[in-house]
Amino acid sequence: MSIFSEDALIQHYFTQAANSPFALGLQDDAACMAIPNGFELVITCDTLVEGVHFFVSDPAATIAQKALRVNLSDLAAKGAQPYGFVLSLAMPVECFDPAWLAPFSAALCADAQYFNCPLLGGDTVKTLGPFTITITAFGLVPQGKMVKRTTAKAGDILYVSGTIGDAALGLKLHPHPAFEPRRTIPQPRVELAPILQHYATAALDISDGFAGDCMKMLAFAGAGLTIACEDVPLSTAAREMVMQDSQLWPTILAGGDDYELLFTIAPQHEAEFLAVAKQLPCGVQRLGVLLAGAPVQFTLHTTPLALTRMSYSHL
Repeated sequence: MSIFSEDALIQHYFTQAANSPFALGLQDDAACMAIPNGFELVITCDTLVEGVHFFVSDPAATIAQKALRVNLSDLAAKGAQPYGFVLSLAMPVECFDPAWLAPFSAALCADAQYFNCPLLGGDTVKTLGPFTITITAFGLVPQGKMVKRTTAKAGDILYVSGTIGDAALGLKLHPHPAFEPRRTIPQPRVELAPILQHYATAALDISDGFAGDCMKMLAFAGAGLTIACEDVPLSTAAREMVMQDSQLWPTILAGGDDYELLFTIAPQHEAEFLAVAKQLPCGVQRLGVLLAGAPVQFTLHTTPLALTRMSYSHL
């Protein structure tokens, strides 16, 4: 059981992450944020719930990292650079303990510093229900340069960053050492943000499922595409797994929690984009050209692949 009051708990565990003058040392009940001239503020919010987004047995450090990083993934898809975040913790009584809070706050502070995204404030409460973490993150983008998810069009070329399916396989096969890192600690593609800002016609982060997010983006464009499973980028472990069992393809395509970026590039800018993108450690994969009025479908060895669901749904 914690020996701290709420104010003392905040000061002891979280002030290190609040290394911004906007946070007012976490001693006020609000932050005061200035926005540089010529920039706009991008705001996103994600909630993680025990039993849905993480296991109670997961290390406290990885829970903290995932909570912040899923928000940074949203900012990256908008072409925005991290600027700060607020944190709301609804914790069961056993988490009000130095043994849990110390690694949680240390990991949160480390990520806040690494991604240059300081803690600005928030709230801490005790709950009888599942452990719930909500983060609202703020990013900066030059005026008029935010990348929307709704602005792709026929003729654009669809790309995806990194690899797909590891987190979903990690959940399905839990615990599996090959997939645990991607399930517990997403890798937000913040390095892609300035490139998307310059080249992308549309973008979104893949959270609920690759297949569903493809359909979502292409529906806004009034276009479609046939995507061969063979062209979907997979890690070595996922590729080996699916070669042994092709029934895992629906999990890979629709399982979610990838936090990779799906985006479109105008054809006249593709060569220039690729010259820049080849320097990225995450890599990007070309999936094809958007076709007006065509459906979105997936094939495996040229045979249409029927998916009973396209993404994870909370409803």
